[in-house]
Amino acid sequence: MSSNSFKITLTYDQVLELVLQLPKRDRVRLSRELAKETVNKRLSGLLETFRTDEITEDEIKYEVENVRSEIYARKQEDQSGH
Repeated sequence: MSSNSFKITLTYDQVLELVLQLPKRDRVRLSRELAKETVNKRLSGLLETFRTDEITEDEIKYEVENVRSEIYARKQEDQSGH
Protein backbone atom coordinates (compact mmCIF):
# COMPACT_ATOMS: atom_id res chain seq x y z
CA MET A 1 0.00 0.00 0.00
CA SER A 2 1.33 3.42 -0.93
CA SER A 3 2.23 5.96 1.73
CA ASN A 4 0.68 8.76 -0.35
CA SER A 5 -2.71 9.92 0.81
CA PHE A 6 -5.27 12.42 -0.32
CA LYS A 7 -8.71 13.48 0.77
CA ILE A 8 -11.84 13.62 -1.34
CA THR A 9 -15.44 14.19 -0.38
CA LEU A 10 -17.86 11.47 -1.42
CA THR A 11 -21.51 10.87 -0.72
CA TYR A 12 -22.78 7.64 0.75
CA ASP A 13 -24.11 6.59 -2.66
CA GLN A 14 -20.74 7.23 -4.27
CA VAL A 15 -18.94 5.17 -1.65
CA LEU A 16 -21.50 2.39 -2.05
CA GLU A 17 -21.03 2.40 -5.82
CA LEU A 18 -17.26 2.09 -5.36
CA VAL A 19 -17.59 -0.68 -2.80
CA LEU A 20 -19.90 -2.66 -5.06
CA GLN A 21 -17.20 -2.55 -7.74
CA LEU A 22 -14.76 -4.36 -5.45
CA PRO A 23 -14.27 -8.10 -5.82
CA LYS A 24 -16.42 -10.12 -3.42
CA ARG A 25 -13.39 -11.06 -1.31
CA ASP A 26 -12.52 -7.38 -0.72
CA ARG A 27 -16.14 -6.53 0.09
CA VAL A 28 -16.12 -9.27 2.72
CA ARG A 29 -12.86 -7.92 4.18
CA LEU A 30 -14.31 -4.40 4.26
CA SER A 31 -17.47 -5.66 5.90
CA ARG A 32 -15.46 -7.41 8.62
CA GLU A 33 -13.41 -4.29 9.30
CA LEU A 34 -16.55 -2.18 9.62
CA ALA A 35 -18.10 -4.77 11.93
CA LYS A 36 -14.97 -4.78 14.13
CA GLU A 37 -15.11 -1.00 14.40
CA THR A 38 -18.77 -1.14 15.43
CA VAL A 39 -18.15 -3.84 18.02
CA ASN A 40 -15.17 -1.95 19.44
CA LYS A 41 -17.20 1.24 19.80
CA ARG A 42 -20.11 -0.58 21.44
CA LEU A 43 -17.81 -2.45 23.82
CA SER A 44 -15.96 0.73 24.76
CA GLY A 45 -19.27 2.45 25.45
CA LEU A 46 -20.49 -0.46 27.54
CA LEU A 47 -17.29 -0.57 29.57
CA GLU A 48 -17.47 3.18 30.14
CA THR A 49 -21.05 2.79 31.39
CA PHE A 50 -19.94 0.37 34.09
CA ARG A 51 -16.73 2.15 35.07
CA THR A 52 -16.84 3.33 38.67
CA ASP A 53 -14.57 4.24 41.55
CA GLU A 54 -17.34 3.56 44.06
CA ILE A 55 -16.64 -0.16 44.54
CA THR A 56 -13.36 -1.94 45.14
CA GLU A 57 -12.22 -5.21 43.62
CA ASP A 58 -12.36 -6.80 47.09
CA GLU A 59 -16.01 -5.78 47.43
CA ILE A 60 -16.77 -7.30 44.04
CA LYS A 61 -15.02 -10.55 45.01
CA TYR A 62 -16.96 -10.64 48.29
CA GLU A 63 -20.29 -10.22 46.49
CA VAL A 64 -19.39 -12.83 43.88
CA GLU A 65 -18.54 -15.34 46.60
CA ASN A 66 -21.82 -14.60 48.40
CA VAL A 67 -23.82 -15.23 45.24
CA ARG A 68 -21.89 -18.42 44.50
CA SER A 69 -22.56 -19.64 48.04
CA GLU A 70 -26.28 -18.90 47.69
CA ILE A 71 -26.47 -20.74 44.37
CA TYR A 72 -24.58 -23.71 45.80
CA ALA A 73 -26.88 -23.82 48.85
CA ARG A 74 -30.00 -23.72 46.65
CA LYS A 75 -28.66 -26.57 44.50
CA GLN A 76 -27.95 -28.62 47.62
CA GLU A 77 -31.50 -27.97 48.90
CA ASP A 78 -33.01 -28.94 45.55
CA GLN A 79 -31.00 -32.17 45.41
CA SER A 80 -31.86 -33.20 48.97
CA GLY A 81 -35.46 -31.99 48.87
CA HIS A 82 -36.51 -33.56 45.56
